[in-house]
Amino acid sequence: MGNIWGYCRVSSRDQNEDRQLITMKEMNVPEKNVFVDRQSGKDFNRPQYKKLMRRIKAGDVLYIKSIDRLGRNYRDIQEQWKIITKDKCSDIVVVDMPLLDTRREKNLLGTFISDIVLALLSFVAENERINIRQRQAEGIAAAKAKGVRFGRPLKPLPDNFYDVYQCWKMKKITINQAASECGMPRSTFFSKAEKFGKATFPNLDKNPKKYTFQDC
Repeated sequence: MGNIWGYCRVSSRDQNEDRQLITMKEMNVPEKNVFVDRQSGKDFNRPQYKKLMRRIKAGDVLYIKSIDRLGRNYRDIQEQWKIITKDKCSDIVVVDMPLLDTRREKNLLGTFISDIVLALLSFVAENERINIRQRQAEGIAAAKAKGVRFGRPLKPLPDNFYDVYQCWKMKKITINQAASECGMPRSTFFSKAEKFGKATFPNLDKNPKKYTFQDC
């Protein structure tokens, strides 16, 4: 009898794979034979999956909880399924879909049914990936329309920026000295100063701290 393997995947490092690991334990997959990737399922360029593929061989059985944990790209799923079941002569068991158990019904009808179910679920997995991306894009667009800013938190201008800027504009100090006084690279100071000079800020001399690099 061959080895038993398990493959788990979550889309990012802050997601939890515990449910998949519990399933692997219930299927009696040895802990040392479980491979976990923490990245998108858009393709199969994943370190743990590649490592698993190097070790799996004829007569082995691979468990996955659901087809979308294997991947979310229709053609890639079909290709990997073929590699595992035909090229490597191993079996695959999709726990959440009993019809996708290549150990059963190895006759022509069983293979035909498995192929149909695999094609359908692979299509659903990819379609969901596309929908997720579309919802994300729509959500970002809606948030931006409401004034939500994305990216790193804004840094406030240094407390002395206004005074240093005035000294630099009056040629009392060089741009290198001005940048050093503000604790920023020369190019950054010049860029912020240039935008600062073109902008109109009411009561700036009374409250310069409230302005940020992005405002400039």
